[in-house]
Amino acid sequence: MHSLRPTHNRLRRLAGLGPADFFATAVERWEISPAEVVEVMPGIWLPDQIEHIARTEFGALPDILEQMQGNPAEQTPPTMGYRFRDVDFVDGVLHARGAERHLRPHKRAPFSYARPRESLSGALYESWIGNRWFGNWLLNDCLAYRLAEETGAPVTSAPLRGGHIARYEELLGMAPRRIGDVHFDELILFDDLQSNSHRRARAQRNRALILQGRALEPLPGVFIFRGASGDARILENEAEIAERLEAEYGFRTLYIDRQDADELAAAAGAARIVAGVEGSQLAHGVIAMAPGGTVLTLQPADRVTTSLKLLTDCWQQHYAMVVGSGTARGYRVEWDQIRRTLDLIAAQNP
Repeated sequence: MHSLRPTHNRLRRLAGLGPADFFATAVERWEISPAEVVEVMPGIWLPDQIEHIARTEFGALPDILEQMQGNPAEQTPPTMGYRFRDVDFVDGVLHARGAERHLRPHKRAPFSYARPRESLSGALYESWIGNRWFGNWLLNDCLAYRLAEETGAPVTSAPLRGGHIARYEELLGMAPRRIGDVHFDELILFDDLQSNSHRRARAQRNRALILQGRALEPLPGVFIFRGASGDARILENEAEIAERLEAEYGFRTLYIDRQDADELAAAAGAARIVAGVEGSQLAHGVIAMAPGGTVLTLQPADRVTTSLKLLTDCWQQHYAMVVGSGTARGYRVEWDQIRRTLDLIAAQNP
């Protein structure tokens, strides 16, 4: 049997109705954690950094400035759960009656699809951004897993993977059912991007799990070397910066292509500062570093973002930024700017 749900959604768009809200098709919704007021700590950067910004990513300049300003009393929406019935998951897309939700880039764009033969019920905890970027998987999706496991049936379309991901799943006690194209008799999803006390508590639970049984030896800081991994952000003097942080501040340099999740967690869990090129590799530090620590990001002028600050806020860590000169394909950050920013961090977090 074939389903015409993709055609129905296309016709809605052609008629100017736009995509239907997927969450509006839920048959039940409930509040997991209520709306509340939380403190969002201001970012740390030198006064002249705004002048260095040529272009922003994942938000306009006013959004960046608002995030860096912080808010002592930010109103956060509730964390919500939603129950759906009769949903197909095909080629990375959830198809409900009249709405769809994309979780992965789809490989084809059919006007119809064969209804999946396998049927099940479960709680899907993955997200588009978590499937796209490792950092969002570790710091967002792995928090949503804690909600999914309470239903007793967490599921994911992510295949079994090796390396850091497999080890983090083991450390975090994650054992989801892995699915391909399926029909959900019942499906549970979560709206869980609010940095409220419930989410912050889950963040600390995950930190405790990955650090369990480790003897942490205090470190002034770690520099997580990015190199050519992930999306291009080539810090031309990255090695020089790492060496000077080691020699002058007692930092330890970590290499994601050489060290496993256990080594990364043990070092970052003992550090007061996690530094490096802005990117997903810093998630190894965010998940392990204690509240009150600082994440120091080094960013190219044409790709300035505070997307990681939304996550350090949840882990109750400070967020600092230095904007370099050049582009993501090749940029430099002057040592004097790093030194002065470290002075600011020390002054604000003695």
